[in-house]
Amino acid sequence: MRGSVTDHHSPAWHRRVLRTAGAVASAALLLPLLGAAPAPAPAAPAGLQGAFAAAADTYHVPPSVLLGVSYLQSRWDTHGGAPSVSGGYGPMHLTDARTALAQAAPHSGGTEDARGDQARAALLPTTKVPAAAELPARLKTLPRAAELTGIPAARLRTDPAANIAGGAALLAAAQKQLGEPLSDDPADWYGAVAEFSAADDRATAAAYADDVFSVLRTGERRTTDTGQSVTLTARPGLATDTAQLGRTGLRTADPGETECPRFVSCEWIPAPYEQFGDNDYGNHDLGDRPVSQSIKYIVIHDTEGQWDGVMKLIQDPTYVSWNYTVRSTDGLIAQHVKAQDVAWHAGNWYVNAKSVGIEHEGFLAAPDAWYTEAMYRASARLVRYLAGKYDIPLDRQHILGHDNVPGPTTSTIPGMHTDPGPYWDWRHYFELLGRPFHTTAGPRGGLVTILPDYTANQPVYTGCTTPGTPCAAHGSSEVRLYSAPDETAPLIKDIGLYPRGNDSTIDVNDVGSRVSTGQRYAVAGRDGDWTAIWYLGQKAWFHNPRGQRTAVNASGLVVTPRAGLADIPVYGRAYPEKEAYPAGVPVQSVSPLPYRLPAGQRYVIGDRVPGEYYYSVTFTPDSHRVVVGKDLYYEIQFGHRVEFVRAADVQVELSGA
Repeated sequence: MRGSVTDHHSPAWHRRVLRTAGAVASAALLLPLLGAAPAPAPAAPAGLQGAFAAAADTYHVPPSVLLGVSYLQSRWDTHGGAPSVSGGYGPMHLTDARTALAQAAPHSGGTEDARGDQARAALLPTTKVPAAAELPARLKTLPRAAELTGIPAARLRTDPAANIAGGAALLAAAQKQLGEPLSDDPADWYGAVAEFSAADDRATAAAYADDVFSVLRTGERRTTDTGQSVTLTARPGLATDTAQLGRTGLRTADPGETECPRFVSCEWIPAPYEQFGDNDYGNHDLGDRPVSQSIKYIVIHDTEGQWDGVMKLIQDPTYVSWNYTVRSTDGLIAQHVKAQDVAWHAGNWYVNAKSVGIEHEGFLAAPDAWYTEAMYRASARLVRYLAGKYDIPLDRQHILGHDNVPGPTTSTIPGMHTDPGPYWDWRHYFELLGRPFHTTAGPRGGLVTILPDYTANQPVYTGCTTPGTPCAAHGSSEVRLYSAPDETAPLIKDIGLYPRGNDSTIDVNDVGSRVSTGQRYAVAGRDGDWTAIWYLGQKAWFHNPRGQRTAVNASGLVVTPRAGLADIPVYGRAYPEKEAYPAGVPVQSVSPLPYRLPAGQRYVIGDRVPGEYYYSVTFTPDSHRVVVGKDLYYEIQFGHRVEFVRAADVQVELSGA
């Protein structure tokens, strides 16, 4: 324990410290504590690293603990003072939801059929997010930090050094409340770290603390969004006193019927399966997956709303459903629909019947409404668990964004959802999944994997706040496509999205002319710093300069039209041929989309699947049927979204090696 010569928690002292330090902490933070001029000492670290060192010294928190907690919150990024999706600010993710968050209802367009099955009338959403009740503690840690430090809330939101000091004060206060000493040993701080999560149950707090201490053991080094290098030295043998958790007073959550991996916190908040009205029911269908049909996909969504409102929506039987939701502040996972059952989340019944949907607390059109590392890690653990259990490949043809799900029919394409959008960090997410994207072939490989540097890749989008207005500059997972190797050339046209022939736009929700990290395409040409790919039946160009590549070389299987065919149809679902349907099950049309796949073009194969349809239009499952045909399909990366082609129409080739 370190000694103290003044009251480090007085408002006057903090005002003096911050006037001296400005936005960047340094050794000067310590001068007011000593009165007379200090003896010469080794220079303290500068910049953000120095801010962590100074705040740790001031509040007697081990520097590694402060760095580890901040890494799990923000990976040490400042985000220019912008709030996260749950109203958290700065490197310590101090939450001030009353200041930060605007209400928005998920799936609130009023016309979307999230179920996506023409055999049953659409159940359109009518529910609005209710007014938020009194905010829970996890959404107001910044006001608490302001009380402890005397630093104004506005400064805690915008000044990284002040924000780090606020986080250190919260950790120290939690340590004292637990009756623990302000020790130099990180092993003594397990309970305080768990409390810092602001979780209201023991399992979530423990999962959070376990993640922080995992980071402490492995160490981290990273260049932040402001270009500063921050290092956390590894402590491989670091132990923890998990018994401290018992003194936190947190409730013991009931995991109920959850299907979740170990080392995450998971609660059962069921979506109701109820009958109502004129023989209507919601908000999902009973099934027995994977016995009757396989699970092929995991679909990543964002909620477009805050946690508490979203939890009310999922419990509304007249609304839509999904399988899991992941909370931003601490990575808590709520399960709502069993994996054996079919949730209504993707807007495509074929995909719904073959997938699990995971919502993440977030907002697509808010580039600075960032996701916490805690959320990314919890979600990645869940996806790894589900992929292992149901034999789902960990690639972008099976781990889909909602924006990659195809419209099932021509009329549905313009209304398909576009979340999680260009600001979801697919590169980092797949690193957490243990399947990082990388070069898999030489220049003659024939394919490319889209792989921009997320932070440096900042294409201009519009429409985040008002139509046509540029969004704030921000890192992105997506790369824009042009009709020629020139950024002044027209964008690629999407005749499904714009049936009247309108041009694609750079609106944040317009997926007609862009590709996403991890997606693979066949190379159609190269011209200096530009690469062309086959996309929506066209040659599409993207900037891929040496020194800042936006794609890397790859090889793999592709389809091209069978010899003698000028072009072939493309489908938004892989339904069986009419002869496969038994009596009592209405035949579903195998209707092509407006796109065509021309001879000479090649598209990457994601999977080979039989035609399949899940008939489920009644509350009781006795009439439910899984129809499997003899026709085979290939799932392909056709545009931004995946599509399907009949195996009988194509030939398969190996592109490069």
